Amino acid sequence: MTAAATAATSTSRLLLHHHAAAGSDRRHHHQLRYPATQYPLSLRCGSGRREAAAGALLPDRVTPFSYGVDEDADDHPREECGLVGVVGDPDASSLCYLGLQKLQHRGEEGAGIVAVGGDGKLKSVTGLGLVADVFGDPSRLASLPGPAAIGHVRYSTAGAAASLRNVQPFLAGYRFGQVAVAHNGNLVNYQALRNKLEAGGSIFNTSSDTEVILHLIATSLSRPLLARVCDACERLAGAYSLLFLTADKMFAVRDPHGFRPLVMGRRRNGAVVFASETCALDLIDATYEREVQPGEVVVVDRRDMSVASACLVPHRPRRACVFEHIYFSLPNSVVFSHAVHERRTAFGRALAEESPAPGADVVIPVPDSGFYAALGFARASGLEFQQGLIRWHYSGRSFIQPTQAIRDLAVKLKLAPVRGVIAGKSVVVVDDSLVRGTTSSKIVRLLRDAGAREVHMRIASPPVVGSCLYGIDTPSEGELISNRMDLEGVRREIGSDSLAFLSLGKLHGIYGDEAGDYCDACFSRKYPVLPTLADPAAEPED
Repeated sequence: MTAAATAATSTSRLLLHHHAAAGSDRRHHHQLRYPATQYPLSLRCGSGRREAAAGALLPDRVTPFSYGVDEDADDHPREECGLVGVVGDPDASSLCYLGLQKLQHRGEEGAGIVAVGGDGKLKSVTGLGLVADVFGDPSRLASLPGPAAIGHVRYSTAGAAASLRNVQPFLAGYRFGQVAVAHNGNLVNYQALRNKLEAGGSIFNTSSDTEVILHLIATSLSRPLLARVCDACERLAGAYSLLFLTADKMFAVRDPHGFRPLVMGRRRNGAVVFASETCALDLIDATYEREVQPGEVVVVDRRDMSVASACLVPHRPRRACVFEHIYFSLPNSVVFSHAVHERRTAFGRALAEESPAPGADVVIPVPDSGFYAALGFARASGLEFQQGLIRWHYSGRSFIQPTQAIRDLAVKLKLAPVRGVIAGKSVVVVDDSLVRGTTSSKIVRLLRDAGAREVHMRIASPPVVGSCLYGIDTPSEGELISNRMDLEGVRREIGSDSLAFLSLGKLHGIYGDEAGDYCDACFSRKYPVLPTLADPAAEPED
């Protein structure tokens, strides 16, 4: 097939819906509708291999993350990335910087911004560490003038955690100009795609799955860039929310299942803003307009601020990550069209209905993410709600301490009990999740040392029994305490007087008819998209 024919075929797959430019009263927001039927799971195998090979793709073996060995670290899964994009504002890079600060909880290992200068050239600043550290030198942000910018904060998914070359956004040049990309999610067919691209002569500079996307765009025969982006994304499997930036356009893309969040807003001056969470929009005075729909590409042309929408690929059932509501997102965000703090309060209320703690005196949260679940539990139980644990946010990593005794003392620096709330009382401790159990056991000891008469642990989510394949840093299944032990075994391990989790059925009941729209694979092991078996990599040359 000729390049022209290929381009025509690819373009014919796009369903374009043009929007009025900023300031028009005739804006129309295209809504995509998806069927609620179950999408069948299938394992895609290359070179005629049989599905019997699926045994090699158990979640704890394919997850490309390394949870690390810091036993005193916060015992929660980690969100992998946060995205911000601004187009149509002369202070775009500064607004991205502020937005990234608000999304710092989504990634603390590295940060970066790519901006379009007045000359139409894309410029990049990236670095390891927190956003404030990377851009602590004012000259770094000042080197990124222009009306459009995208930014990224990260933890590591597929790629080395502490490598500067893996910090996004990635900026590349190809035959049609420059393009930058920022990615939140994880591609479950990354290795298969990379092996095929390398076999065709592609050279990779990073160990990040995101670089595959740039290679797919560069090697696509479709035209224009929108068609190349769609062409590339049709070959991706897994979770991806993406921001692309070129000299004159910004593209916002979300995978067909909608695993990871991505929202769109607008500032008073007409600038369009994209972000992983609405809390970033609030900070920079952007009004939330809508989600980028699963399977949608939104294109903003900075020359006239027109906005167009395209249907990326055939519709798939929605599978939004339920852990965004349980833990990852900030409580003042609206994620997947629900206020996060309201979801967490509902989880706590349902937990109290399902697993009350008769005779308890007080309910306390594990700060900070357990606050609203504990509040819901206390209200439903008619118990007193108190802040019985104070989190210290500036203690650093305690694993460097030389002896276990000193390490145990360092735990008290991170979480300090309020003795007046706890001493002599039967305490209900509400946390959002329990992963390895290391933090929970330390909390129980802290409370007993502070004089608690009884400690009852209540977890506002089901037991985590499966690793995530879609962009969340979780331990291997062998490290998940609920995968290794039954409920009584976990209770004995953490040392509490009682222990209860929110059941999966109760969690589904909170969402009602929307329950099937959420991915709960970490609780159910029902994975909406399975990994692709990769063809063997080429042998190294002599």
